[in-house]
Amino acid sequence: MAKTVFLTPGQAADCAQAEALLAGLGQDETVIGDREYDTDAVLELIKRAGAAAVIPSRSSRKSPRPLDRETCRAHNLAERFFGKIKEFRRGATRYDKTARNFLSAVHLAVSRFLLRRFANQLFESRA
Repeated sequence: MAKTVFLTPGQAADCAQAEALLAGLGQDETVIGDREYDTDAVLELIKRAGAAAVIPSRSSRKSPRPLDRETCRAHNLAERFFGKIKEFRRGATRYDKTARNFLSAVHLAVSRFLLRRFANQLFESRA
């Protein structure tokens, strides 16, 4: 079964920690990352593990690599979702120290987004 690994900005400062992050990588896995991970060293680590890399090419790369647009769209959607959750001060600062309470705060934030979206669709359909 295929597994996906996300590399997010700031997770590996200048790719110095990429080897540690990709240590348990195996065959049939996909590594999704931002442009900052488009280095030959990181791509070589992924290739040696037998995994697939979905990382957009930097503009300075002479020959851009092909890119799976659908996977990048899904990654972008997930990044924007977590960005919206971080708008809530309670979630961004981790006031809730236990995992159970933090998860309940995330559930409340998601509920608010879904209700707002549903209400907007309802009012737009009546106009």
